[in-house]
Formats: sequence, structure tokens, C-alpha cells
Amino acid sequence: MILAIDEGTTGTTCLVFDDDGTLAGRAYREFTQHFPRPGWVEHDAAEIWEAVHAVAGEALDDAGCGPGMLRAVGITNQRETVCVWDPHTGEPLHHALVWQDRRTAERCDALRAAGHEALVRTKTGLVLDPYFSGTKIEWLLEHVDGLREKAQAGRAVFGTIDSWLVFKLTGEHVTDQSNASRTLLYDIAKGEWDDDLCALLGVPKRALPEVRPSIGEFGTTTPETLHGHVVPVAGIAGDQQSALYGQACLDPGMGKNTYGTGSFVLLNSGAAPPLAPPGLLTTVAWGIGQRTVYALEAAIFVTGAGVQWLRDGLGIIERADETEALAASLDGNDGVYFVPALTGLGSPHWDPYARGTIVGLTRGSTKAHLARATLEAMAYQTVDAIRAMEVACGTPLTELKADGGATANGWLMQFQADILGVPVVVPEVAETTALGAALLAGVGAGIWSQDHIARTWRARTRYEPRMGEDERAGLLQGWSAALSRTLS
Repeated sequence: MILAIDEGTTGTTCLVFDDDGTLAGRAYREFTQHFPRPGWVEHDAAEIWEAVHAVAGEALDDAGCGPGMLRAVGITNQRETVCVWDPHTGEPLHHALVWQDRRTAERCDALRAAGHEALVRTKTGLVLDPYFSGTKIEWLLEHVDGLREKAQAGRAVFGTIDSWLVFKLTGEHVTDQSNASRTLLYDIAKGEWDDDLCALLGVPKRALPEVRPSIGEFGTTTPETLHGHVVPVAGIAGDQQSALYGQACLDPGMGKNTYGTGSFVLLNSGAAPPLAPPGLLTTVAWGIGQRTVYALEAAIFVTGAGVQWLRDGLGIIERADETEALAASLDGNDGVYFVPALTGLGSPHWDPYARGTIVGLTRGSTKAHLARATLEAMAYQTVDAIRAMEVACGTPLTELKADGGATANGWLMQFQADILGVPVVVPEVAETTALGAALLAGVGAGIWSQDHIARTWRARTRYEPRMGEDERAGLLQGWSAALSRTLS
């Protein structure tokens, strides 16, 4: 059996898969979100470890996984979130700064104004944004008393959530290439921490984890850390890269979209880092042996969060799943569009100052129009991202693999296929991110081959496009007009 630890932003999920890749056990627990100031988001790393330790035990019990039955552990995690701890005591030295945290926005603006974005873009494939880890580490070094001196002396180390969990499980201070590529400190072409970037942000390289391929051994658990099981941690990837792997997008040109609070479109681009156009990111998908696989990424900030706003902010629905029937109750959108720039716009526009806009309202507009416009916006934003990726790669997408909570909404998935003009495929295993972690670990431990993964991936539902080209073009033109009124 293989234990997959899926450490998300709001909770911990642990799944246990048997050697055939069948789900055998699961458990889940939420943990506390800390908001010390507006725009600041923190987690207690000690609480996260306690949750992981407890939930792993519950999942193993649920699977009936006794002594000698567990063969490997895989980890996938919320990306960009930064932990800092004492490597001698194993105790956190500050709350973790979460990927959503915006406290370094002004610092990113200053770095951009000073002309550093080209250096960052060239070496990391990213943009200067507080979303990423580097300026978070810089902030901790500057604002936590004595931390810089401790880091320089080897008494404080940094890592993303995967690194923290591996340390607690095995005692090793390591990370994988996919998570390292999200820090603003890692040269994705050379595959190493970059001296110039570390100097720019004042981060001592000795405080950063050793970077290893995503597929392979990171250390061995102890009986105390994993409920009596002594097994290798054999696979690690950030959540979106893990979902790409779990969707068996193993060849260049294969892509997926994960529909969550936001949405993340990743397109496997093969063995060379692609030159991302403005608004898109280049990232490491995973590493195996001496080979690194890269991906183009589009980060869409608000998709499922728009439905949450209808429920919690406006109170016009009680449950998210009500939107499907509301959208289907209309023959069309009647010209109502919602651009959900509630926290700015992500890819491919990357405008942090854009704000949400609803256009086309009349006296005849109802909550059904708002529900439909919110679902349609998820699909339109995905089209914008994929079209930008197709231009960058020079190859059209032939199908889109979809995962995440919104794939349960059949109306949305059909509309996505219609407006994109290619089939949308939802996998048989819904927990794609955790499955990816298990598959990475299974390959890393020699249980499976990548060919086996490609052969065993199965679709649950396939949505074929049914919309005519004229209708599609008209809807996209209306979306483009609404979008133009939103951009700052």
C-alpha cells in the first residue's frame, strides 16, 4: 500500500492506495487559518504536522494497513507557503506565511521598479509577486528578531510545506524540483538555487533545503513519526504538478485544469523550459532521475471562490451545487457577464488592480443569471488561459482533462467543452492531486512504471462540444467586452 499525504490550504487529506492503485482508506481534518492583519494569511506549522500525523494514522487504520503492508509515502502540498524552523529542535520559529499572503506586495513593486523582473523571469519562469516564496522568506529574515543570525549560523532553516513534512517524518531537510521552482530563488534551467537571486533577497543558501528529483527517495520514516511504519518518502510534487501527474499528462501537449477556489491550467511542455508569454508562468512539472519535465502554467485567481461569494457574500444561494440547476433553467445568458476579479485577475492578464464587474443587468435579471454568469466565467477564463498557452507552444490543445470540485457540475463541464471547442474529460478517480502523490511515490519506490500509469488512467465522463462556431464566437466576444471594462 501507498500513503498519499495531500496537505492543502485549509485541511489535510490522507489517502491510502493499494498496489493496484485502488483507494483503500482515507481521512481528513481541517486546521486553523490565521489572519493577523488585512491581507496577511498564516498557518501554524506545528498544527499542520499534528494534523498530518493524526490523519495519516486514521487513513492507515481505515485501509486496514498493518505492519509491513505500507511500502511508500508520497506528499503533495499547497505551494509557495513558507515554513521556518530550528533544525536541531524541530520547532517552528514563526507561523508559516501562506501563498495567499500579500504582505510583500510593496516589496515586489519596488523590485520591479528597480528593474529586477527580467532577471527573475529569465531564471525562474515566474513574475515578481507576493504569491511566491522568496519575498516571504526575506520578510521573515527582516522581521523576526535574531532570525537572520540564526539562519547564517545554521540554527534556522526554511522550506515549503513539503520540506517541513519530510523533516518531521524523516529528519531530512530536502525538497523537490517542482516546489523549489515556486520560490523565486531556483534556476529552473540549471536546476539549482541561484546565487544572484539569493543575494537579491538576502537569503542564505545554507538555510535552504537540498533539491532532489520529484520521483525518488527523500528519506525514511521512523516508527515514531508514522505509527510504526518504516518506509521511504518516495515522491513529492506541488499540488498542481501532482494533479498533472495524477491525470497521466506525461507527454508534451497534454494538459489539465484543476477547478478549485481558483483554477490552475498546466500544459506539459517536455524537456525544455518554454518561454512563457506575459501572464503565464514556466514551472518544473517534476523531475525523474536526470530528466526534468517542464510545464506552462496559468493561475486563475477566482473560479470556485465566485460561487462562494454568491453563497456567503450575497446570500442568493445556500449551497454551491444549486448553481447547476439555476444555470440550466435559462436558455442563454441574456447578455449578463460576471468578471470575477475579486482579488485582481491572474493569467493571462495578471492585473492585481482589476476589480470584479457584472455587466448586462436589466430588470429581468435574476439570481439564475448571476449563477450562470459565475459558472460561465470559470469557462471563459480557462479559454483565455489555454489560448495563450497554444500561442506560446504553437500547438492546439486536443482535449482538456479536468479535476477538482467543480467537475461535479455537469452543466459547467459541458459549457467548458462547448466554449473551448474540444472535449473535456473527467477522470474516474476524483482525488487527482492525492492520486498523483501516490503515483509519484509508487514509481519512486519501484512499484509502478510510468507506462503503467498511462495505461491504467481511466475517464469517468467525457463531454464533447456541441455548440456551433457562431454561438461560441458571440459569447466569447461578449466576454471580451466585459473583460475590457474590468482591466485597470
